[in-house]
Amino acid sequence: MSASYDAIVVGAGHNGLICAATLARAGRSVLVLEAQAQVGGAALTREFAPGFQVSACAHLVHQLRADLVRDLDLTAHGLKWAAQGMPTTALSEEGAPLGVGPPPQPAGAPSGTSGADAQAYRAYASQMQRFAKALAPVLARIPPRLGSGELRDLAALARLGWQIRALGRRDMRELLRIAGMNVHDLLEEHFDSPALRGALGFDAVLGTNFGPRSPGTVLTLLYRLAAQAAAGAGGLSQPLGGLGALCDALARAASTAGAHIRPAAPVKRILVEADRAAGVELDSGERIAASSVISSADPKTTFLQLLGAGHLDTGFVRRVTHLRSRGLAAKLHLALDRAPHFTGLPAEAVRGRLIIAPSLEYLERAFNHAKYGEYSAAPALEITLPTINDPSLAPAGKHVLSAIVQYAPYALKGGWLKERERFTSLCVALLERHAPGLSKSILGAELLTPADIEQEFRISGGHWHHGELAFDQFLMVRPVPGAAQHRTPMSGLYLCGAGCHPGGGVIGTAGRNAARQVLQAP
Repeated sequence: MSASYDAIVVGAGHNGLICAATLARAGRSVLVLEAQAQVGGAALTREFAPGFQVSACAHLVHQLRADLVRDLDLTAHGLKWAAQGMPTTALSEEGAPLGVGPPPQPAGAPSGTSGADAQAYRAYASQMQRFAKALAPVLARIPPRLGSGELRDLAALARLGWQIRALGRRDMRELLRIAGMNVHDLLEEHFDSPALRGALGFDAVLGTNFGPRSPGTVLTLLYRLAAQAAAGAGGLSQPLGGLGALCDALARAASTAGAHIRPAAPVKRILVEADRAAGVELDSGERIAASSVISSADPKTTFLQLLGAGHLDTGFVRRVTHLRSRGLAAKLHLALDRAPHFTGLPAEAVRGRLIIAPSLEYLERAFNHAKYGEYSAAPALEITLPTINDPSLAPAGKHVLSAIVQYAPYALKGGWLKERERFTSLCVALLERHAPGLSKSILGAELLTPADIEQEFRISGGHWHHGELAFDQFLMVRPVPGAAQHRTPMSGLYLCGAGCHPGGGVIGTAGRNAARQVLQAP
């Protein structure tokens, strides 16, 4: 062994860095090992065309807990915001853009809605905000174990029940009624406008393997809103310098607390001695000892590759193997020689998030292709122009367009090698219909399919949540029974990535909660 630490964190994504900072601040000796040459994981900033930089996978911050930003003093470590409270605007070829605003927005209705829909939206948004605030504390806690008779697990279950009961009888009944519904039925109950329903339903399916008629999509919407409620008043935000700047600030916070960070140090395997995780071996052959190993890699990579199935029970290996973790969202980056002009879009809206999801039916049709291993003929998009708020990401006068594209299957029929260029052209043609002349301004383009995301960021299946958010992979059974409280069947091995509770997105809770489990271990 070349060295020994109290804890080794595998992966320097935002969760891994938060875990390392929390442990180091508690006095533990910590080493963070990152396979890539820079920290950040899927939340990094990199060049994709000469002189053009982009947040490579995640591109907005709207779920990072406010107390984490405060506790780690990220502002003092260099975190600055290029924009906060960014608006959301839904684009349509059939009418004026619909300004949805930063959701939930109970005080006002989306611009361009009818009187009836405006009134319905105020009631809907107010109720969803109450649900989000009630559920937000649940995301911050380590979930209880099912079937456990231990006092702390029973107390956690009681707190969960009380959070819901405290809503009051009417709201509690409504939450229990809608939790298992699909978002299509929920929004049809409330609104007449197809454009408004599409805009609100988009957030329920973004990054998932669901269409709006899929059961459980209200759950994914509530998850997103609850995480946003815990993030505070900042709303949709863009760090100055891209998402990589956020992770740079986290790395400085961890280093200041005493953690050591080694980039370009890929882990080959987790070492086991006397039925306990005892350290890691790097690709170089170097071995490093540790009392605890905390992996921010996805569960399949952690258990089946780094640890190895031979160290685990057969039933547990089967559950991990069948974890649904194939991505269905691609990332499109365009280098532009000028700012695009979107038809009818107010100047302020260009600084925010633009979505193409003109109706729930449009979303469902887009999803239908994915059922058969095909990409969407008319995909849904979440679009940002990061250089509008942060010109430093491109040469003077030039711009970057970054878009998440739904739906693009991991295992595409015919393969991405043949279809990549065609799908890229299809996405550009869709953008062209909303921003005439955009295609003539393109200097460079990059499409990251889920297979590319798997390769570049070492995420099995290319799913940014490391596992689908669904009732059977959520809360106290996430990622799988037997590894749902950041602990694993292997003593001394912990999970701190997006595959843990509460899930993916730039939240940070998984990293902090995993550190707390390590600190509480005997």
